[in-house]
Amino acid sequence: MQSLIEQAAAAIDASMPSDTWRADVVCAASITPKPIMWLWPTWLAAGKLTLLAGAAGTGKTTLCLGLVATLSCAGRWPDGERCLTAGNTIIWSSEDDPTDTLVPRLMAMGADLSRIHFIQGRIDDRGNREPFDPATDMDLLRETARRIGGVSLLMLDPVVSAVKGDMNKANEVRRSLQAVVDFAAEQNAAIIGITHFTKGSQGTTPQERVIGSQAFAALARMVLVAAKQEDSDMRVLARAKSNIAIDDGGISYGIEEATVGDGIETTRVYWGGKVEGTAREILGDVEDTGEKTSERDDAVQFLYDILKDGPLPSKQVYEDARGAGFTTATVRRAQKEIGIKPYKDGDGIGEKSAWYWCLPPAAGFTKMLTETPKMLTPKAEHLSENVSTLVEIEPFKNKPVEVI
Repeated sequence: MQSLIEQAAAAIDASMPSDTWRADVVCAASITPKPIMWLWPTWLAAGKLTLLAGAAGTGKTTLCLGLVATLSCAGRWPDGERCLTAGNTIIWSSEDDPTDTLVPRLMAMGADLSRIHFIQGRIDDRGNREPFDPATDMDLLRETARRIGGVSLLMLDPVVSAVKGDMNKANEVRRSLQAVVDFAAEQNAAIIGITHFTKGSQGTTPQERVIGSQAFAALARMVLVAAKQEDSDMRVLARAKSNIAIDDGGISYGIEEATVGDGIETTRVYWGGKVEGTAREILGDVEDTGEKTSERDDAVQFLYDILKDGPLPSKQVYEDARGAGFTTATVRRAQKEIGIKPYKDGDGIGEKSAWYWCLPPAAGFTKMLTETPKMLTPKAEHLSENVSTLVEIEPFKNKPVEVI
């Protein structure tokens, strides 16, 4: 009887369609863990999609070309970290001409041009040329990347061009960008997709300000945001989202004119110092121009009162300020108006090392109340081996300084 049952079961199995699907699972114990590989530690990961978003005028393309230049010659990243290995970059741009715009900018930032390649279109065996479409031609780009070899970065400007269909529809965005995500994983290359903020989104959560469907930010493992202060050249780059590292803190930067070659006028990025806070706080600090003067004056007096007896940890200052009803952005503006330069005490980590706030010397206090300290120091030579991008500030010349 048992034999008949087994024969019947075998017959049923044999009669089932060969295309029957089943869930494919893997036991966690059989998975070998591996670390995230970084081009720029905690900012730009190999094998992952990163978005760089911001309003018009923030210099997103120039900023990104600065990162490309650093990678091409194993220079220094904006925070002073050394790029450990030089790598090749492929750039697709539908908005700027490589001849008169992109290559001059790269030259101004000391890039090794032999490591940088621009997509100009697609070509068949007969020499016929057509425009390259990131939404449909990623397979061709895989072949090109393999032929070049050592491709560490792909820059898509703008990333919305990789979407075939409506960029406001989540399903179409996910379906199109999956090819981009797969390219990153297969080539173990970082991808930076440049995009814009939605108009009128100031004050909202930074990653929600990315234009188009929220699927853009959802698929990206990192979302970087850039902003510019309206009445100055101050700009900031901040981490708005990270699924693979910390997601706070930023870097200040600026854009300056430069001349290369036979008198070709161009621009380049220069890096300032590190900035504390979440992306929303950092962007709010830079973009908010509607604060009442009396509120800032109150915050100035508050800081003077709590710091007059000596330095206090930055964490305690922020906590006390929130308790007094001041927002982080207001406290930052008051800090700059006074001229407070946070400094780091201790060489360890965690409880052994902390940032402190201290009032400037009494002799210069009145002057500092009426003058806003310069935010950025040009560091165009940041690509050279022995130059740090962090600014040196008195009176804490011999201590690590956090520039706000």
